[in-house]
Amino acid sequence: MSSTDCLENEEHIAIDAELEERILAEVDTISDEMIEAIRAIVRQKSVQGDAAEGAPFGTDVRAALDQTLALCRELGFETCDVDGCMGYATWKAEPGANGEPVLPGYVCALGHLDVVPEGTTGWKVPPYSAHLENGRITSRGVLDNKGPIYACLYALWALKRLGLTPRRDVRIIFGCNEETGFGDLRYYLEHEPAPVMGFTPDCKYPVVYAERGRMGVRMTAQAREGEDREALLARFFAFMNEYVLNAKPNGERFGVDCTDPEFGITEVRNYKLVMHEGAPAVEFAISYPAAMNAQELEERLGKVADEQQLSFEVTGNFNPVRFEKDCRLVRTLVYTYEHVTGADGSPVTTTGGTYAKLMPNIVPFGPSFPGQKGIGHQPNEWMDVADIITNAKIYALSLYLLSR
Repeated sequence: MSSTDCLENEEHIAIDAELEERILAEVDTISDEMIEAIRAIVRQKSVQGDAAEGAPFGTDVRAALDQTLALCRELGFETCDVDGCMGYATWKAEPGANGEPVLPGYVCALGHLDVVPEGTTGWKVPPYSAHLENGRITSRGVLDNKGPIYACLYALWALKRLGLTPRRDVRIIFGCNEETGFGDLRYYLEHEPAPVMGFTPDCKYPVVYAERGRMGVRMTAQAREGEDREALLARFFAFMNEYVLNAKPNGERFGVDCTDPEFGITEVRNYKLVMHEGAPAVEFAISYPAAMNAQELEERLGKVADEQQLSFEVTGNFNPVRFEKDCRLVRTLVYTYEHVTGADGSPVTTTGGTYAKLMPNIVPFGPSFPGQKGIGHQPNEWMDVADIITNAKIYALSLYLLSR
């Protein structure tokens, strides 16, 4: 939970009805250009590849970043290339008309340009074709996450075109390694300050005020003295049958089951059988609520591993993230979502994981609307043009209010 002053429990800054109408109308005006820009960027394949000079996550991802930063400059924004790991466009703050000073720090929208591999089956259209039919774009990356972060960029451009000025700098930040490790964001935070507040358009609506923790685990079979290979495998298979194949997904067999009134139950998932140092092993992830912490998980999992004569290793961990529902950031995003959609914007939690796990002072916010599930990372990934435009309207109001 953040202690940043701008997240304290104060009222959001109101926006008058006339200005709101102008902002929303301006998004409509530029919507055709926005859609064509999104179709152009999703045609650029950007799956992580081998590192090269100036391209830490491969030349395809580098090309997507170059294309995006060039567009940002065409739209009149200052840009910064953070050594190929990330890049950003800035809408610069100016003093108020009555001499009010520029506010310190910056607010941001943080998304990513890298995508998961397209796979080899299931696509009805070429995966990088930006296919547009009946108001729907089908293409790898259109939802996760090129379309939404471009919607943020064009939302900012709408504000700029109207001649509005922020009191605090606004950055649209383009990540390059979200899908495969967050190395981009770690590098960014080593070289750039964290935002005062912001959001990542890489989850769902309404605003997500809390994310579960996520721990990666590996358990590896260890041979007993004098035990042959067949006996070791039999013992490992028995463990798998009892603790994985015939177990509830709440981690009950591992002793990590927990129920939280806000987050729900623990979930153990993404099991994968592997060989580790010549021995059979199982890797899995634990999505855990804030009612449990990483130390407790390690102790309970370690106990099971000892009993089963397995080695136990935590391969990674992100602690739960939680903001107060009535802090300024969350209240503002509730306000903008409800104003644009007319739907209930009550804050929610998520079992997923986003940049908000690592970037201080940001929350997940959009782009998927209630009922839209199982689209990203799948064949025929899609996003409707109408939804992209609605996202841009929500983000335009949000970035304006957060920058004041």
